[in-house]
Amino acid sequence: MCHSMLGPFKFGSNVNFVVGNNGSGKSAVLTALIVGLGGKAVATNRGSSLKGFVKDGQNSADISITLRNRGDDAYRANVYGNSIVVQQHISMDGSRSYKLKSETGTVVSTRKEELIAILDHFNIQFFMKATQLEQMKEDYSYIMETKERTKEQINQGEERLTELKRQCLEKEERFQSIAGLSTMKTNLEYLKHEMAWAVVNEIEKQLNAIRDNIKIGEDRAARLDRKMEEQQVRLNEAEKKYKDIQDKLEKISQETNARAPECMALKTDVTAKKRVYNEAEVLYNRSLNEYKALMKDDEQLCKRIEELKKSTDQSLEPERLERQKKISWLKERVKALQDQESSINQEIEQFQQAIEKDKEERIRIKREELDVKHTLSYNQRQLKELKDSKTDRLKRFGPHVPALLEAIDDAYRRGHFTCKPVGPLGACIHLRDPELALAIESCLKGLLQAYCCHNHADERVLQALMERFYSRGTSRPQIIVSEFRNEMYDVRHRAAYHPEFPTVLTALEIDNAVVANSLIDMRSIETVLLIKNNSVARAVMQSQKPPKNCREAFTADGDQVFAGRYYSSENTRPKFLSKDVDSEISDLENEVENKKAQILNLQQHLSALEKDIKRNEEFLRRRQIHYRELKVKITESISEIRELENIEEHQSVDIATLEDEAQENKIKMKMVEKNMEQQKENMEHLKNLKIEAENKYDAIKQKINQLSDLAEPLKDELNLADSEVDNQKRGKRHYEEKQKEHLDTLNKKKRELDMKEKELEEKMSQARQICPERIEVKKSASILDKEINRLRQKIQAEHASHGDREEIMRQYQEARETYLDLDNKVRTLKRFIKLLEEIMTHRYKTYQQFRRCLTLRCKLYFDNLLSQRAYCGKMNFDHKNETLSISVQPGEGNRAAFNDMRALSGGERSFSTVCFILSLWSIAESPFRCLDEFDVYMDMVNRRIAMDMILKMADSQRFRQFILLTPQSMSSLPSSKLIRILRMSDPERGQTTLPFRPVGQEEEEDRS
Repeated sequence: MCHSMLGPFKFGSNVNFVVGNNGSGKSAVLTALIVGLGGKAVATNRGSSLKGFVKDGQNSADISITLRNRGDDAYRANVYGNSIVVQQHISMDGSRSYKLKSETGTVVSTRKEELIAILDHFNIQFFMKATQLEQMKEDYSYIMETKERTKEQINQGEERLTELKRQCLEKEERFQSIAGLSTMKTNLEYLKHEMAWAVVNEIEKQLNAIRDNIKIGEDRAARLDRKMEEQQVRLNEAEKKYKDIQDKLEKISQETNARAPECMALKTDVTAKKRVYNEAEVLYNRSLNEYKALMKDDEQLCKRIEELKKSTDQSLEPERLERQKKISWLKERVKALQDQESSINQEIEQFQQAIEKDKEERIRIKREELDVKHTLSYNQRQLKELKDSKTDRLKRFGPHVPALLEAIDDAYRRGHFTCKPVGPLGACIHLRDPELALAIESCLKGLLQAYCCHNHADERVLQALMERFYSRGTSRPQIIVSEFRNEMYDVRHRAAYHPEFPTVLTALEIDNAVVANSLIDMRSIETVLLIKNNSVARAVMQSQKPPKNCREAFTADGDQVFAGRYYSSENTRPKFLSKDVDSEISDLENEVENKKAQILNLQQHLSALEKDIKRNEEFLRRRQIHYRELKVKITESISEIRELENIEEHQSVDIATLEDEAQENKIKMKMVEKNMEQQKENMEHLKNLKIEAENKYDAIKQKINQLSDLAEPLKDELNLADSEVDNQKRGKRHYEEKQKEHLDTLNKKKRELDMKEKELEEKMSQARQICPERIEVKKSASILDKEINRLRQKIQAEHASHGDREEIMRQYQEARETYLDLDNKVRTLKRFIKLLEEIMTHRYKTYQQFRRCLTLRCKLYFDNLLSQRAYCGKMNFDHKNETLSISVQPGEGNRAAFNDMRALSGGERSFSTVCFILSLWSIAESPFRCLDEFDVYMDMVNRRIAMDMILKMADSQRFRQFILLTPQSMSSLPSSKLIRILRMSDPERGQTTLPFRPVGQEEEEDRS
């Protein structure tokens, strides 16, 4: 509001016109009336909140309205007097408070309910309430609420009746039981006897139940013992298997390490024995040649002796000299050939050694080439998988994994799985430190490709799905069956701890508890430390006592470290967990190229070795041929020398000397023959030694290769056996804990049994004291206890009232009267409800009839008022939806169609609205009516007719006040004491009070 103060206004008893220009405060007067009498801000059409009515710069607004309170219908005249003052205070936050004062200014009430009661009493309301339809509707609702409350009282009364009836019956029973007091005492004693033995019976039943539970518990303990024994057997088998594999590995490692120097020694020994054997063979061949020469000499000597004996001819001296010359030449030639033989023999040995060395090198290079080819093939497969994983990371775990996971999703949507399998596990974990990728892969190995199932039924479904993607005979991912849990195991009490190094569990980010629990179950990742440096890992695990709960450790290179052993990793890079795929691809591509180059170099080297071997073999063959040719030449030359030396002239030949020489030659032959046999035996022995050494060398070399081939699968078996030992240990701990818990419970039950047996003895002793002979009892102790208490109460009541029969009678009569009185009230209320329903049915019909009458009356008034200007119209009431529609046709009446109000001109619409309002006033009972700017948009004719209609209605209803707000001057109105004009002055800028002055006749007090 923009007015600091309006009023005070003093309205006349009948017609009041508030006139003034726009902005003078006319509408503010009507707003003050609505808000001051408790109306809402939205009802004024000038704001949505009360705080909007507080002038800017002010903290509050106040409204004061005085209501006339005289005559027979005055409201609490003895309290308020002849007038009631309604004062309202509105704060700038939109809150308001009321003060209802009497004629003397005394504050009677500050409650809004009192104001509402005053408004209801004077019927100061809007249309529907003003017609008393709303009041009738509210009365109807109130009566229906009263009816429901009455029904609730009836229900409560019926419940109370049941209780009173029970009390009445108890009083009657008490009254009738006075005569049976002795019988009750007898019954009480018998009930006590029954109670004593009933307690014994119940304790015996409890004892039997405890004994049964103990028997069941002992059976279960026996089963648990058997399971523990079975588990211990499995644990022992697993530990034995682990130890056997460990011993095998240790034995293989020791044997490999032990055989390495032996292999080198045997290789050296083979080379030495070959050389010794070759030397022995040369000596034997020399002796053989010597023996052959001696044989030939012997033949020649024998022949010469014979010739000498037969021949008498003598050779000439020149022939002897010629022979001597030739012998000298031949000896020089033999010496040169023998030197050449020795040189050739050394070359042969050198070529043989070179060929042997080249062949060994060829074998080594072929093996190395095969290893490099295997590595190249593996790297090429890994490179392809890495490239595929750039578009789909899951392909790292196998080319079929994405399709398998889609099949799993589809099967899960179809309801084939109880719980959707989880996997591959490697795709469900993330590294906190990328440098530990190889270490974690070396630890988890095949578990990275494994899947988890909730039960065996899900496992069978997953196996069937895997058959689509993995052919028979090929390796499939492992399936772990374990019940899914939403929470991860609490492993704090058994986890390894080191202040510097993490465990596998703490080095991983695992969002899925199922994955974490599976890795804990299968690999005990909470007990495995990760130590990047190899030497530090050895120091932590082997140079000192390993950290608590730590079983093993892995290094950043993937090496596995135990307390007493160390295994190197064969892998150089992670396959599944590396994050930098591009770098891995680049490294692998470089490695593949390096491997290809390495294979090419090896093949070139191998080709060069083949050429060297062939060239050396050719040189060896030529040297051996040359060697044999030299041997032949030497033998022939020596034979020729001996033949020439043995030729003597017949004249100078001494037959006896030749015979002695022949005899000496025979002796020499025997010695050479004996020496040859020894040399042959020695050569055969050396040959056997050489073959034996070669066999030993080949055997140990093959054994070392076999050991290397056996070691790798044994490592995998050792890991599996280690996991199996851990599983069996956990199983054993599980059964031990269950057994301990069960034995504690069993012992507790046994102690309870002992206590119950003692209690039974006590209760039986007490029962025999009460009733020496045991009686059969069918009722329980609790029922007997209730009967005894009830009977005891009756007896006590009888004792208490013994000799006062009148008091018992009086209580019985009071209870009976209370019951009958309440029963009568309930019956009366039921009759009242029935009658009320009939009255309400009739009242509702009357309400509907009254509503139809008011509607008809309003329509008639509306038609009558419109007809004064030859208008006609319709007014349609929809009471169900609480809507009203009006249509008016100005002009020629029924010959034209009825138009909607929006189709009328401003003056026509204003006139029709006045007719509508006057029609409503005709059926409303409010003591005063207010109308703001009723003549807007009217021309002079319509304004005059509307004004005459309003004044005519006001004249016919002089007992009501009419307050009409208009910007017109109203100077043309006739002079009358019933008409009062209040003129609002135009406000000036800065004006805080809007004065008004009465126009026309002076105010007269209506004291009637």
